[in-house]
Amino acid sequence: MIRARRICVTAVAVLAALAGSPGLAQAEQARESGLLSARDDNPLPPGWRIGGEGGARELVWRAPKAVPMGDARVEFRTGNRLLGVPKPAKDGRTFRLALDQTRPKQLRDLQVTAAGRRLDAAADDAHESGSRDARMPAQAPANGVDPGKPGSYRTVTGTYDLDPVRLPGFDTPVEMTAEVVAPQGAAGKRPLALFLHGRHSTCYKPGSEGDVTGDWPCADGYKPIPSHLGYLRDQRLLASQGYVTVSISANGINAQDFEAEDAGAQARSSLVRQHLARWADWTAHRSSAPAPAVVRRAAKANLSRVLLVGHSRGGEGVNRAAMDSLYPPPAAEDGYRGPVRWKVRGTVLIGPTIFGQNPVADVPSVTLLPGCDGDVSDLQGEVFVDGTRGISRGTALHSAVYMVGANHNYFNSEWTPGEAVAPAQDDFGTDPEQPADPVCAPGAAPRLTAAQQHKAGATYIAAAARLFLAGDDRVRPLLDGSGRRAPSADPARVLTHAVGGRRGGGFLPDGGAKVTGARLCSAIDPDPAVACLNPETPGSSPHFASWETGRETGRSAVELKWSTPGGHARVTPAKPLSLRGFQTLALRVFVPPNTTGTTFDAYVTDSSDRRVKLGSVRVDGLPGSARTASHWAQELRVPLSAATRAGLDLGHVKSLDLTPRSRTGRAWLMDAWGWTPGLPAVKAATLPRVDVGRTLVKEGDAGTRTYRIPVEISGRGSGQVRVYVLDPDGGRAGDRLVTVRPGSDAIDVPVRVKGDTVYGDDVQHDIAVKAVRGAVVGKYRGGLTVENDDPEPVITLSPVKDRVTEGETLTWRLSVDAPVAVDLYVPVRVLAATEGAELSTKDVDPQWLEEWSGDVPDPERPLSDAHLWAWLNIPPGSTGVDFVVPTVRDGVTEPAESMRLALTDRDAEPLPGRPVLTGTVLDKP
Repeated sequence: MIRARRICVTAVAVLAALAGSPGLAQAEQARESGLLSARDDNPLPPGWRIGGEGGARELVWRAPKAVPMGDARVEFRTGNRLLGVPKPAKDGRTFRLALDQTRPKQLRDLQVTAAGRRLDAAADDAHESGSRDARMPAQAPANGVDPGKPGSYRTVTGTYDLDPVRLPGFDTPVEMTAEVVAPQGAAGKRPLALFLHGRHSTCYKPGSEGDVTGDWPCADGYKPIPSHLGYLRDQRLLASQGYVTVSISANGINAQDFEAEDAGAQARSSLVRQHLARWADWTAHRSSAPAPAVVRRAAKANLSRVLLVGHSRGGEGVNRAAMDSLYPPPAAEDGYRGPVRWKVRGTVLIGPTIFGQNPVADVPSVTLLPGCDGDVSDLQGEVFVDGTRGISRGTALHSAVYMVGANHNYFNSEWTPGEAVAPAQDDFGTDPEQPADPVCAPGAAPRLTAAQQHKAGATYIAAAARLFLAGDDRVRPLLDGSGRRAPSADPARVLTHAVGGRRGGGFLPDGGAKVTGARLCSAIDPDPAVACLNPETPGSSPHFASWETGRETGRSAVELKWSTPGGHARVTPAKPLSLRGFQTLALRVFVPPNTTGTTFDAYVTDSSDRRVKLGSVRVDGLPGSARTASHWAQELRVPLSAATRAGLDLGHVKSLDLTPRSRTGRAWLMDAWGWTPGLPAVKAATLPRVDVGRTLVKEGDAGTRTYRIPVEISGRGSGQVRVYVLDPDGGRAGDRLVTVRPGSDAIDVPVRVKGDTVYGDDVQHDIAVKAVRGAVVGKYRGGLTVENDDPEPVITLSPVKDRVTEGETLTWRLSVDAPVAVDLYVPVRVLAATEGAELSTKDVDPQWLEEWSGDVPDPERPLSDAHLWAWLNIPPGSTGVDFVVPTVRDGVTEPAESMRLALTDRDAEPLPGRPVLTGTVLDKP
């Protein structure tokens, strides 16, 4: 006899209270445990199980409470490896990942993450940043120009609501609704700023405490959540300064983007460009293309000067819109195919996602990083800065604005409690059973109020508009690491750094640099000895946000660690670089949060081995805790005048030295650049664009066929990308550097498919692509999905020994009509007896009861009340497994007792048309 191992046991606590059969939400309110695979006796963590319909495998996680619909992508991981992106159920608590999306040999160290933070485990308070207090950064000197002050223009406000549009891959049309705030009576054409909100619940029930949904369109009795109205204060400020503004609604995308492989980035780009196309029509042909009333009343828009502002997934969406406006996407993927009659001069990205890690290098950007972001908590938006280095000409300014004490939601008033019409919350969140976070808990010294945060956000959006659209260089020091503040943003503490602009001669850890006296570390690597930050380090770094692979090539930093002052760390680039013509050397360095007084001397050496001390720099850590991404680089500048005076050949600098002067410490150098004030003209380079497609093929019954992963290379010129080939069995990723040209098949990944007649999983053979130099990447992940085309096995439940004497074992067999190639997981449930006496919890072996239900015999009750819903595993190659119920002798004279057993679906509902089997236990004679 093969005893069925306990694959997943669910104590469905709510079943006892139900009058009828359990539904989805009720059936999964459970304490869950189980085995990892057919070859492993370790239990799955609480909340996990393996399920599925008709033999199809799903990895299922149920959260202890609803996970708010947000912008960070919920991911299933095994350790540092991405298993896949699960689909959410309507209850907001249940997430399912079809195991045809991966073929793990073992499901070990299962984790649920969103933007790097664990959703299935509380923060480890033992990892708080020691006992140091969170120290506020010093207030920077005021800038000469404050963009947060309202302008002199009167404004007009109104809505337009056009016919919805259909976007590729989405079944339901997406609304074309927007709120316009514009100057009235302004002379000439005025620059246009378009706002796109992020991913949030779409509908709410008026009068309810928290009844929100992700549906679209909204059901009867529900109203749309007007997320696009959350930027009215920002719009009014900009309109008073002479900018036409429009904030567009994207609820239709938010309701459907969980189906999109790119999380909706291409759809959001299409929606943005659909709106820009309408504005181009209204501006060029006001008489022949009737514009909405508010547009006719507003100043005329200048489509040659467009600023795109995106919050969260809206940030990734407007980045893609800027890309698609320069480098057209594949037509089959695009929801806008008309001409580009606008020019995007810059983007503002507020707490953005960037799942593809594919920023547009030749469009200037400002990225707001909220220090208390509880949604996109890894602050992956830093990639909009770091990820542009070396890609193109390097003239576009890419600025990161770190706002201490700001959360994710409060930049949008419709996501802010007390201001929103729908239920809203502080995304950082607090757990009353845990100590208050010293940085981000409401009332903590660094934490901003909603009003303070929104005002500061509006000020920096206005700074970007003034710099990118109006060309006013006087606001640049607010954005480029020059250490100036806008008084309108007070009391917020805001720090900035940047790449691009008038920077050059970069000391970059990547690209063949040699490092001595310090450690060249990798941003993403599973080996703590190689990674820049050990996983046990409290908090995280925005510079090291994870991507599709557990190990990446070409993302590096220099780690310095010392216990006495005086040694030096040297970075020697592959060839000497030029710092001629620059005023200062700008270093981007971070130190551990809450530390103070880290001091370095900076030296440079020319090709003639003349070495000169440039000066000293000091850096203090940002306020941080175990829940914040506060390992963020600050810009430190030292003048190059000492090198000039000493006669150093700044045209041929061969190395940079950093000598610690503080007693002990740690620091990480991200890069160092020659810097001088001002901004050069930005002209987008002509680059090749790479988009990875997806092909579905049938496995067939016999023979071997070779297919190739579809990759489209368009645009002009040549460039380099790194291609990661993801192993569908173990999740490992090999990589190679590839030179791409339009129309070529440079990215050639063959996949051999062997046919068979055995039922198995679908298998995905995927690649992920990232730009390295002279290229852009649109759809960054795709591949070949091999579909199982063999029929599902017929599963039956039959009695083996269903009439026994107490002390003996009841046995049923779960069988398949033919062996299969994968583990099958099939649920059975103990039902209440319909006649006669029912077996009780004291009639079965207590250890068996605990193993299968997590329950105990006392108090004695019918066995069906122990919530026995068991998931049985039939291993590959096997034709069946037994379910056994060991009974015990109780020494009590009693009539025959019985239990009923049924096959169920994944919601614990007995399968229709299938027999319910009865087992009977007789008294011992």
